[in-house]
Parts: sequence; structure tokens; C-alpha cells
Amino acid sequence: MEQNKEQAGRRPLEAQAAILNELVGYQEGSIVSRTIIDKKSGTVTLFAFAEGQGLSEHTAPYDALVHVLDGEVEITISGRPLHVKPGEAVIMPANQPHALRALTNFKMVLTMIRS
Repeated sequence: MEQNKEQAGRRPLEAQAAILNELVGYQEGSIVSRTIIDKKSGTVTLFAFAEGQGLSEHTAPYDALVHVLDGEVEITISGRPLHVKPGEAVIMPANQPHALRALTNFKMVLTMIRS
């Protein structure tokens, strides 16, 4: 029975409304993620970054859309830093180096479409 409760808790978006900000929480000194959709065609993942945490510079073979839900982040794309706030979104182009650094605790939705 516990497994069914857990599975039900992990699928709150199926055929119902949910508040994305509430589906992933902050943990001091950590990055927390939760995959919402994982298909061959792409993924949608929620992230919660503790202040000061980040992802070092890397590239991805697909475009990725970052939509900030809470807090502030510096996203650097090909050496150009962008200060991104709640409600704002940035496309990180495929094959361009990018990095993220949490200026405050921040949450984002990362959407990657494979094509």
C-alpha cells in the first residue's frame, strides 16, 4: 500500500492541475531535481538549487528552455552572463557551452526537446 501512495504522489500532473513550485523543495547546499516527463522526444524536469549551487560549464546536443519559477540565477551562455528572475525564460542553444549559478535559492523548469 505504501508503494501505491508513493507512486500516486509522484504523478500529480496526470490529468489534474498542480503548482510546479510545490513539487520540488530546497535542500541546504544541494540541487534537487524531479523529472515530470521523460520521453524519447524530450524531458521536463523541475530543479531546486540552494543559493550558491550551480552546474559547471557543459554543452548539450539539444536546445533547452529554462523557465525560472522562484529566486534568481545567473546563466552563462558562450561566456555571456544573463541574470534571470521569476517568470523569465532563456533558451540555451544546442552545442553552446553554458553554466548556471544560483544567486539565491531558485527553482526552474528545464524543458529539453530532442530532434
